[in-house]
Amino acid sequence: AKNRRGVLFLSTIMRYNSHKGGYYTVFAQAPWYNRPKAAGARFAARKTPGLTSAGLPPRPAERRKMKMANEKILVVDDDKNICELLRLYLVKEGYDVTMAHDGAAALEAFDKLHPDLVLLDVMMPVMDGWEVCRKLRAKGDTPIIMLTAKGETYDKVLGLELGADDYIVKPFDAKEVTARIKAVLRRSTKEDDTKGVYDFDNLHLDMNRYELKVKGKVVEAPPKELELLACLAGHPNRVYTRDQLLDEVWGFEYYGDSRTIDVHVKRLREKLEGASDQWSLKTVWGVGYKFEVKE
Repeated sequence: AKNRRGVLFLSTIMRYNSHKGGYYTVFAQAPWYNRPKAAGARFAARKTPGLTSAGLPPRPAERRKMKMANEKILVVDDDKNICELLRLYLVKEGYDVTMAHDGAAALEAFDKLHPDLVLLDVMMPVMDGWEVCRKLRAKGDTPIIMLTAKGETYDKVLGLELGADDYIVKPFDAKEVTARIKAVLRRSTKEDDTKGVYDFDNLHLDMNRYELKVKGKVVEAPPKELELLACLAGHPNRVYTRDQLLDEVWGFEYYGDSRTIDVHVKRLREKLEGASDQWSLKTVWGVGYKFEVKE
């Protein structure tokens, strides 16, 4: 195969297990004239945690197990005994747990950890749970479950209005907490299903289903064309060079001619022709392409 500069390369692909788990895909590129000894071979590696020991994509049940094992929980409570109890239960369920014992430490840990969910006590030193919840919600939509000894309706309503996703009153059963965590994470995962969906005038692209609709009708297109369109449509009016599109869609291991982008754009234009005057695939001469949307 030729690389982007037109030099002929021999590519070798192999996988090996990491001592930390997961697999690495290693690409070795050697000039064809050095093939016997692969002298001067260049190696590139990237982690592929989604591969099984056979180097194949895992089954759905295995993917769910792997995903759960990677989920990070931040437990925030000034009572260290409660934190430790929750940690033991959550680690047993396969979660990665980090603990903090006051509001300020919670915010610092959140910025470093970027957890998938936060268990947050209300009555804490330095900064109470209400204020921490308010600050966390300003940072994003990470699920938050409040833990508190206050069971009055007003306190529950306040927590939910500040952005909490659930509310658990002490004393609680650790099994109930883990069940609620799973339920909240399931809901947040369903919300993530809307990601990868792009809607414009007479154009609907759903990358979760790899489906393209133009004027309400399904249009057949190969995966790479859909991925290229998603890359451009996902960042309207942004100009991409051909090399940037190759990296985004084909990946760094691709060593083909960058003009393959031109071919795919041409085919996409044929499929999208006349769909709308509100958007278009534009060529930016001397640079690359963009998905132009009229404002």
